[in-house]
Amino acid sequence: MIRISNEKGLLQRIDIGPHTLHSDVAVELGGEGSAPDPHDLFDASLGACKALTLALYAKQKGLPLTGLDVQLTRDNTQERQGVYGLNVELTLHGALNDAQRQQLLRIADKCPIHKLMTSSEVQVSTQLSEGV
Repeated sequence: MIRISNEKGLLQRIDIGPHTLHSDVAVELGGEGSAPDPHDLFDASLGACKALTLALYAKQKGLPLTGLDVQLTRDNTQERQGVYGLNVELTLHGALNDAQRQQLLRIADKCPIHKLMTSSEVQVSTQLSEGV
């Protein structure tokens, strides 16, 4: 279960099991800019999923991947029209040949969050709790 509660001002505390994260908005939006905003967390979930997917795949296949970096940039200029663009750049470390690098590139697009973001219809239901 994920629980989000207001901590101070617009700063939100996000409890995910035993882990705690925070989210805020930029100063120009009324926040303190003290934590990633929700878009940053959304984008980061894709990058983290790709990194984990590649690390697990390389380990299973015995590929010489010694590390990787994922850099994401967003284009949200058309978000209000329903288009949210994410550009993902992968830096693969290790003695990988071109075929292995291309194989990992293909696998990166098979991570569960990439598939969720691009091929699933997400339905969100919001209701008030009975608590005060």
